[in-house]
Amino acid sequence: MEQRALGKAGFSVAPLCFGGNVFGWTADEAMSFKLLDAFVAGGGNFIDTADVYSRWAPGHVGGESEAIIGKWLKARGGRDKVVIATKTGAEMTPTDKGLAPARVEQQIEASLKRLGTDYVDLYYSHRDDAETPMEEVLRTYDRLIKAGKVRAIGASNFSADRLKLALDTADRDGLPRYTVLQPLYNLYDREFEGALQDLCVAENVAVAPYYTLASGFLTGKYREQSDLGQSARGGKIGTNYLNEKGHRVLAAMDAVAARLNVKLSQVAFAWLAAKPSVVAPIASATKPEQLQELLAAADLKLDAEAMAALDAAGA
Repeated sequence: MEQRALGKAGFSVAPLCFGGNVFGWTADEAMSFKLLDAFVAGGGNFIDTADVYSRWAPGHVGGESEAIIGKWLKARGGRDKVVIATKTGAEMTPTDKGLAPARVEQQIEASLKRLGTDYVDLYYSHRDDAETPMEEVLRTYDRLIKAGKVRAIGASNFSADRLKLALDTADRDGLPRYTVLQPLYNLYDREFEGALQDLCVAENVAVAPYYTLASGFLTGKYREQSDLGQSARGGKIGTNYLNEKGHRVLAAMDAVAARLNVKLSQVAFAWLAAKPSVVAPIASATKPEQLQELLAAADLKLDAEAMAALDAAGA
């Protein structure tokens, strides 16, 4: 599997990022280990998680995904062979959220302990925090980088204006830049296109989009209301994607998949991977066969006819 430079982060990754939100949630510890083993065996090396995963699940408090990755790293070794990304800033409790310096420094220590490692390769601001001055946020990251606890930083769910402010502040004050952006972006959700995409291209900010498969909708598994009971995400899929535009996107994907003899998930992934500034789309899997489809998708290149048809369907 080819390697792609992760913007200005200083290291390269395989063009598929494994989304760790499922670890300890819809994939138990044993299945998570099996999936991580298969991912690395298939050429993958980029693993994405967050301190908040999976707080939304009944009985969970956050940190479950990081803890499983940490146990896997301890059992398998090879920390230097994988790129671990985690995040901070999302709400852990109603009073425990944001990017205030003391909180970020506390959260990185908790993440490192759960992951069982001395450093994370990529540390994201999971959510923007307008209440903490941008310079303070970046100075905190500067301390963490100089201490060897973080190699590079990224931003997730930032607007174009806020990302530009962060980049300008970093350049002005000699502070670390956000080298990666993690936005919501897929064949259906196209809001990233425009000012934010243009900024990433102009500033060489690598893009690792989340919801590559739109919570599973772009696999083609959910086409009618009666299909929604197949997944814990059925409610979200029914609300957000099961509509006229969604059916139009699936129809275009069906035609491309049939012509190229590939799976819909592979079409969704390859379309995204071909977009400007996109380095490694993030996708999750809860079964080995799903993961194998995604690993194969990393080598799929769509022709101009396919790209044009898909662009039009989800515009």
